[in-house]
Amino acid sequence: MTSSKVYLSLIVYLFFSLLQTANAASDKTDPIMIPSPPSIAASSYILLDADSGKVLGENNADVKLPPASLTKIMAVYVVFTELSKGHLSLNENVSVSQKAWRTPGSRMFIDVNKQVTVEELLKGIIIQSGNDASVALAEHIAGDEATFAEMMNQQAAILGMNNSHFVNSMGLPDDDHYTTAQDLAILTRAMIREFPDYYAWFSEKEYTYNKITQRNRNKLLWRDPSVDGVKTGHTEAAGYCLVASAVRDGMRLISVVMGTKSERARANENQSLLNYGYRFYETHRLYKGNEALTETRIWKGADKNLSLGLAEDLYVTIPRRHYEDLKAVINFEQKIIAPVNQGDNLGTVSVTLAGEPLMEKNLIALTTVEKGNLVRKLYDTVLMLVK
Repeated sequence: MTSSKVYLSLIVYLFFSLLQTANAASDKTDPIMIPSPPSIAASSYILLDADSGKVLGENNADVKLPPASLTKIMAVYVVFTELSKGHLSLNENVSVSQKAWRTPGSRMFIDVNKQVTVEELLKGIIIQSGNDASVALAEHIAGDEATFAEMMNQQAAILGMNNSHFVNSMGLPDDDHYTTAQDLAILTRAMIREFPDYYAWFSEKEYTYNKITQRNRNKLLWRDPSVDGVKTGHTEAAGYCLVASAVRDGMRLISVVMGTKSERARANENQSLLNYGYRFYETHRLYKGNEALTETRIWKGADKNLSLGLAEDLYVTIPRRHYEDLKAVINFEQKIIAPVNQGDNLGTVSVTLAGEPLMEKNLIALTTVEKGNLVRKLYDTVLMLVK
């Protein structure tokens, strides 16, 4: 081989080597790097996305602590549930008992033996944090506060709040009255999802009752326009606590901070958590629930095709600027034989981020398909042997 040919071959070799290197570099994704959550001066905290449920940061989130007036989130959740079932109405009158009127702590200033509507009492609890209002509603719904506390504990069990127990409706200290930051996040997420109309009251900055105007104690409502709730709490045992929630660009976060040293601290620490979550994460809805993601042949059925989808919306919360690294794969049984009931699990939707597993959800039948007639079953039996 002449020197000119050797030189030409070397140039060609170098060209393709450089091309392969460039292609390999372009195929690489940016490394996923997320800093740790900010240091939070509190006994316990948690930050999570309300739609996906992904926890973005936590510390001592499952430690049982006194919740103070954060208890009232569960109290109003029980009331909202009773309203939704038709067991109660907003304009229903409630008689104020001597016990409710004498309840210590923060007050709505209701008068004994007077009639107050359920809606007024709810606003007194949510906006003014009235202990008297909490007791009045508890007695009206359950007969006495102890029975109402049982209803609170039943709802806690349904929601999976496994480290919570309530003995009163407003959060006065008791050794057997406790919850966790994690459980409060579960509760708040459920309340926002199930009762969005009632939840709007948590964003109101003040409420006037009995010619007395009181401001909402949640300072973040004034500081951050994206914040629309939720509830403050304070006792000597609990310290200063705050459950906050905010929405920015359609992404809702919930932060729970328990056991800080001041009103300012609980607001500042929640603000730090929310800012961290929005700075470094983004949430996307990949699929809607109860909508067909794919359609497949169903054998020996009254129908020939079956739609498959998810039971509920599928949200993912991921590091910012990594949406292109998401990949979803649908897997399902190749030969599905009737009968199939709506809701039957027939496969999975697996989501990965940069090749790493992120989540997996069941792929379900969206409709019921009964067995086909004899002709259909015989025909499909033969066809299945061929295929």
